[in-house]
Amino acid sequence: MSSETVRRWADSGRPAGFLMTTAALEHEEGSAHDDGKMDDLPRAFKGNLCRCTGYRAIEDAVRGVKHTERPCAGKAVGKSLGAPAGPQVVTGTARYTFDVEVPGLLHMKLLRSPYPHARILAIDTSAALRVPGVHAVLTHEDAPPTLYSSARHEHPTEDPDDTRVLDDTVRYVGQRVAAVVATSEQAAEEGCRRIDVTYEELPFVTDPEEAMREGAPVIHAGKGPEVRIARVENNVAGEVHGEIGSADDGFAEAAVVYEETFRTQRVQHASLETHGCVAYFEPKEDGTGERLTVRSGTQTPFLTRRALCALYGLPEDEVRVVAGRVGGGFGGKQEMLTEDIVTLAALKLRRPVKLEYTRAEQFYGATTRHPFTIRIKLGARADGTLTAIQMRVVSNTGAYGNHGPAVMFHSVGESFAVYRAPHKKVDAYSVYTNGVPAGAFRGYGLGQVTFAVESAMDEMARRLDMDPLAFRKQNIIGPGDHMLSPIGEEEDLHIASYGLAQCLGIVRKAIAEDRSADDVPKGWLTGQGTAMAMIATGPPGGHYADAAVSLLADGTYDIAVGTAEFGNGTTTVHKQITAGALNTTMDRIAIRQSDTDVVRHDTGAFGSAGTVVAGKAVLLATESLAGRLKTFAARHTGVARHLCTLGAEGFDCAGRTVTLKEIHEAAHAQGALDEITAEGHWGGTPRSVAFNAQWFRIAVDPDTGEMKILRSVHAADAGKVMNPLQCRGQIEGGVAQALGATLFETVRLDERGEVTTAAFRRYRLPQYADVPRTEVHFMETTDAIGPLGAKSMSESPFNPVAPDFANALRDATGIRFTEMPVTRDRVWLAMDQEAARRGRA
Repeated sequence: MSSETVRRWADSGRPAGFLMTTAALEHEEGSAHDDGKMDDLPRAFKGNLCRCTGYRAIEDAVRGVKHTERPCAGKAVGKSLGAPAGPQVVTGTARYTFDVEVPGLLHMKLLRSPYPHARILAIDTSAALRVPGVHAVLTHEDAPPTLYSSARHEHPTEDPDDTRVLDDTVRYVGQRVAAVVATSEQAAEEGCRRIDVTYEELPFVTDPEEAMREGAPVIHAGKGPEVRIARVENNVAGEVHGEIGSADDGFAEAAVVYEETFRTQRVQHASLETHGCVAYFEPKEDGTGERLTVRSGTQTPFLTRRALCALYGLPEDEVRVVAGRVGGGFGGKQEMLTEDIVTLAALKLRRPVKLEYTRAEQFYGATTRHPFTIRIKLGARADGTLTAIQMRVVSNTGAYGNHGPAVMFHSVGESFAVYRAPHKKVDAYSVYTNGVPAGAFRGYGLGQVTFAVESAMDEMARRLDMDPLAFRKQNIIGPGDHMLSPIGEEEDLHIASYGLAQCLGIVRKAIAEDRSADDVPKGWLTGQGTAMAMIATGPPGGHYADAAVSLLADGTYDIAVGTAEFGNGTTTVHKQITAGALNTTMDRIAIRQSDTDVVRHDTGAFGSAGTVVAGKAVLLATESLAGRLKTFAARHTGVARHLCTLGAEGFDCAGRTVTLKEIHEAAHAQGALDEITAEGHWGGTPRSVAFNAQWFRIAVDPDTGEMKILRSVHAADAGKVMNPLQCRGQIEGGVAQALGATLFETVRLDERGEVTTAAFRRYRLPQYADVPRTEVHFMETTDAIGPLGAKSMSESPFNPVAPDFANALRDATGIRFTEMPVTRDRVWLAMDQEAARRGRA
């Protein structure tokens, strides 16, 4: 493998598995084994998976196409810079969760429930304890009685406290029943097999509509109001009801009314790194004993520390939580799924303990995307003006309410507010069922409801005989409008920059110039569709970040920031912000992150907060440090402050050069190191909104149901784009992941709620050949709130993809598909039934 190949892949920061496949292909090329795979990359890469990208960057790396830039000092923002950790990721030297040496490490395995709902009457652990190497078997008798939520939010009251570390009642197939800790994974697994549990089976319910009916099994019976479950007796974890105006009056005013039910499915995050953590004890710096360190693949180190301390009655200064590089998250690691049980074992044994989920456990022991059922009703006048929007939304949160009420609440926010209508009404429910719990997933409920809204808007335009783009433009929110939904106006949410009209203009241009259907095989059907979405650039209620920036003795800089890096690119953006503010280059900046030791507090890497919250804290810190350094340099040289100019290696003070090394030495000699360090804090409010529009041209074979994407165009209003290469990758990855959920991904449960797709061989992820090259267009906007005019762009690209594909499919086939995923067999069957119906007619 050539050094040039390694460099290209380092710049792209793409998965090492693809690199190894490419190395093998390069070795074969021109040899007796060469079968043309380099010319057929879809076939060559059929055994490789990537969850983060749209595969375009991988092809470019293989082909030698370079996109990275090398800017001069102070010019990093707005440039396409490679990920700083790219070389480490590509060469396998990046330190992920378990890349740590811990002497005396014990291994944990979990015994899980075979029943969807049961009471544990007795657990006999004696045979398990006789297995050589087993140190302990933990059951509900060893666990604290405290109820909590596995979801991590800045305000814990957002989620119901309905979970125990180990419970004497199990509520889904796969819930943990006991934990075995042993010297090896094999011994721990054997210990699990030898535990004898006596269960009393209880009635169960897997359908959320049935779960809300009178007489249904009560999943969290006996829990009181203090746990914040909306209606225990009806299995309603949370609900919201609201109305603006009168929906009935709005439909009475309408010339056309459209009503339909839409359904979305469970989807697995499928991050390539599974959940896991290791807990161990380290000496305190003051020599007064030990403290617990938990190394975890988490998006929320600080919130996890807070939860562990509350659960086990520990002072925060006695617990450190640190995340290495996290191998993918997408919201799935905004949970405490392993740290609680591993900490219990470590505290009891005073030994280091490790738990790492298998791939199967990711499916039945972690979380999924919430399945939604949305009944939507739209009314409009003959001229296309919306009169009313009404929705009934039911979200299946599974056996536990982690994120349930919050996802439900968020789902009916911006999805309603993006369109103007005088009458709006919503009734939404987050419902318990005896199935694998749902949790945070990219878009946080908006994608599910946007599928219904944008599909309905497209169908309404057809019934009004209007162009769907024109119909949307007539009804979208404008730059001076208030964002109103039936759940109320969020006072800190503003349209601080507006690029939605530009997004629709990009789509209009793509439609006008498109020739992608010219070479479609005879007999195939073609169609095109559009969908759009709006999302807040950060969660409501406060999302906090602290950052510190210091000048080091060698004249370089150090950033300390709490947020986690899991492929979201925050490390790159934070270095770019620092380089700009301090007029330096990225190679002169080190970064420490994802560690509760490095700064005061950080809410975490979720809710699109890496740039607009943590990035804002970094900006405030670096701007403050630039000012402090300038003041110090002026005093040190005796030159007026305004005559001192900061450069990459020092100051020019009216012709006199003073290096950064010299400034650090002087500050150290004067005992003034605090003058060459600065801190920044941002509370995540006020917030802006980002806009996205997606357009597809597709072709469908009516004889087989095969579908091909002929062209994919995405317009993104990201404000000032901090790193075009990286932001483009975020969008391409969002489109690819959303296409997986649109076309084939679904976590299937049987009649008992047991997951039947607990392996990648049974769970279809999008591969290289499935994903088109998406044309990404950035709008020309500058946000009044975000750092340097930037807005978030991590979650939002996902949301318009499913409805857009459904709209294009409707255009091609004449059939409105209302349930995700639109698999090939479903499409063929629907077309076959429609053809038969027309034949009978």
